[in-house]
Order: sequence, then C-alpha cells, then structure tokens
Amino acid sequence: MAELNKESFVIKGKDTVRMESISRPSLSFWQDAWRRLRKNKAATFGLIIVAVYAILAIFAPMFSGYTQSEMDINATSQFISSAHWLGTDSMGRDLWTRIWMGARVSLSIGLIAAVINMCVGAVIGGLCGFYGGKLDMIVMRIVDLLYGIPSLIITILVMMILGKGIAPLVVAMCVVGWIGTCRFVRGEVYRIKEQDFVLAAKVLGVSDFKIIIKHIIPNILGMLITNLCMAIPGAIFQEAFLSYIGLGIVPPDCSWGVICKEGIQYLRYSPHQVLVPAFFVCTTMLALNLLGNGLRDAVDPKLRGTE
Repeated sequence: MAELNKESFVIKGKDTVRMESISRPSLSFWQDAWRRLRKNKAATFGLIIVAVYAILAIFAPMFSGYTQSEMDINATSQFISSAHWLGTDSMGRDLWTRIWMGARVSLSIGLIAAVINMCVGAVIGGLCGFYGGKLDMIVMRIVDLLYGIPSLIITILVMMILGKGIAPLVVAMCVVGWIGTCRFVRGEVYRIKEQDFVLAAKVLGVSDFKIIIKHIIPNILGMLITNLCMAIPGAIFQEAFLSYIGLGIVPPDCSWGVICKEGIQYLRYSPHQVLVPAFFVCTTMLALNLLGNGLRDAVDPKLRGTE
C-alpha cells in the first residue's frame, strides 16, 4: 500500500504502463503562496530591501553618535566620510541619522495611510457589493464624484484647512485614498456573491454575517494584501511630495521629503543632500512595487499548483 501512494498504473489493453505521480507535501493556501513568493527573485529582493530599511529605521538612530537636530558648524555640507557615513547637510546635521529618522516618519505614514484606506475602502465596497440596491447607488455616485476630482487637489485643500503635521497629513491622505480600494472590492464581492458556493449557503439559511466571514473575506483577503502592498509606495511618495512643497512634516521632525526640500537649493554645490534621500525614496518604492507584483502572482488561485 505504501508503494501505491508513490506510483500509479494505467492499463491500455494488455499493456500496463506505470506512471510516476508527482509527490509533494500538502500545503495550505498561504503556505503555497509563501513558497511561490520565495521563488520569485524580484519579489524576494524587494522584501529584503524593505526589511533592511525597516530594521535600520528602528535601530540605526539608536546607535548613531548624533541626533537629528544636532548641528556642527565645522562640518556643513560635508561629503561622505568616516565621521558622517552619508555626509552632512547645510547646517552640519548628520544625514545618516536624519535619513533613518525620516524613514520612521515616511514609512509609518505610508503604512498607516494605506492600511486605513484599505480598511475603509474594503468595508464600504464590501457592503455595496454584497447588498447592492440604494446603498450601492448612493455610495457609487459619491465615489464617482470624488473620483472625478484630482486627489492631490483635495489632499492639499484638506492640509490647508487642518494645518501641518503627521496627524493632519494622514487624515488628508485618507479623505479620498479609500476610493480605489472601494471600487475594487465592490467588483470582487459582486462577482463572488454570485458563485455557487455562496448561493448554496444562502439556500441553506446561513446568515449574511457568516457568509461574509467564511466565504467573502477569505476569497478577497489575498488581493487586499496585494493591493495594500501596492498602495504603500504611492502613500510614501505623496507624503514626500507634500513635505517637499511645505505642506507636510513640520521641523524639528523630518521625513525624506523634508530632507529633499532642504537640500534642493544646494544641488549644484552639494548634490548628495538631495541624491541621498531621493535614492532611498526611489529604492523603497521600487522594492515595494516588486514585492506587490510578487504577492499578486503568489496569491492568485489560478496559479496554485502550476509550478
């Protein structure tokens, strides 16, 4: 019987053809997704970059000999050296410390804004897609109205009303940031609720709450995580842009956008003050996009078991 688990036989007339079956351990959906994600070299590279940046943002300032506001007038606009690993800015502040203190702000704002947008958009879009009717019609008309206005304009207007700072920035980014997730989730829920397993559950008298928890959410959770990973780079870039134009983080707090803003006027004479933070913004967005693409392929149920 042990041999029959590893081999199978096909009988064609008088001949018996032995065919070896593919033997591999039984994996859950998330185990299989993680296995395929690890095989994706680009996604693995993106995951490593994001993990390294997150670790450095947490621990690098703790072990630095400088603070983000400490100035050294004898080392202004200094290039990379053993004393200052990423150089100094125009006020003699250590860029290594400021970069990773800014990473705390930029990465935190990007993650918080993306998570809030995902949760709000998923709840509203899920209710509209599952129940439909007047709720769906009213909400979708509001979404269409907001979608027709450039989100950046709405964000800037909200920032001008609420003022500068981390909390107003997150609120401004969440005012219209949930729209894309809402439309995406609504379409997916509308498609899934027409599937046979959902219709069978309704016929058996299963409550709407249990259908949503046991059938709808598991089928869109993977795509929500992928959408979240793809939304974080946009939120980081939006924070950097708003801080660059003076509507974001207020000193003495710093972010990558603030560092770019402070160094742009010295681009000709001391380009590292702009190139260093720009490098980290670009590589972070690239890494998150690579990771998002890998997650999209890893959680796609159509690709499960094809490798």
